[in-house]
Amino acid sequence: MKTSLPVWGCIALLSFLSGTACAQESYFNVTESDVAEKGKIVVQQQFSIQNFYRSITTFDYGLAEDLELGANLINLDYYPVSRRFMRNDSSTEQAYSPLLMLNAQKIIKLPHDFHVGIGGQAGWNLTPNLGQHRFVHFVYLNLNRTFLDDHYKLTAGVFNGHVRYLGDGPPVGFQTGFEAAIVYQKLHLLGDWLSGQHDAGQLVLGLEVFLSKKIPLSVGWQRRNQDGSSALVLQLTYRNE
Repeated sequence: MKTSLPVWGCIALLSFLSGTACAQESYFNVTESDVAEKGKIVVQQQFSIQNFYRSITTFDYGLAEDLELGANLINLDYYPVSRRFMRNDSSTEQAYSPLLMLNAQKIIKLPHDFHVGIGGQAGWNLTPNLGQHRFVHFVYLNLNRTFLDDHYKLTAGVFNGHVRYLGDGPPVGFQTGFEAAIVYQKLHLLGDWLSGQHDAGQLVLGLEVFLSKKIPLSVGWQRRNQDGSSALVLQLTYRNE
């Protein structure tokens, strides 16, 4: 059932955006399969703007070499017409929202600038309704390659997600992403795509502008596989590396 979040949704948003909030770092929606350095953090905040506003917040910490752990607040949805945050804790026509999840990713380095990323996230939907808390998960396996001293990056992989995470549609799919430096660490072209006729299946293409070496700002155009609807995506990343 879709219902509004006038009070506790605002509290969740403010607490997470204040810095304690935290899926792994992504191009836009596909994980880059790069991990935070040991003892360092990566924080990423994304907003998609359509007939409603969706917030996705990511925090990751480098626990060991090539291993990171973190937390996500996913699908925090605000509807400007009704001026309310909304939750979905019953219908799989869309992904459940909002979701509070833990994430982990392990990198396995291979020769010739290849590496494999194995990871996922799992958690529950946030709802005050007793008996409506549901477990959700999303796991993936990516093959990645960098080119020309990290000026270019390509990712391709497979994923499996729960229907409450993806929405109605195939639970297994393909994902891919890329990043290409126009001017290295100044201006990059990037994009990604998840297969499937569900809420998570979409294409995003955009540009990344580096406000500083540690803080890139990405702006993208998003198109959903399901119905062709589009959205503007804004994403800010902070890397304490």
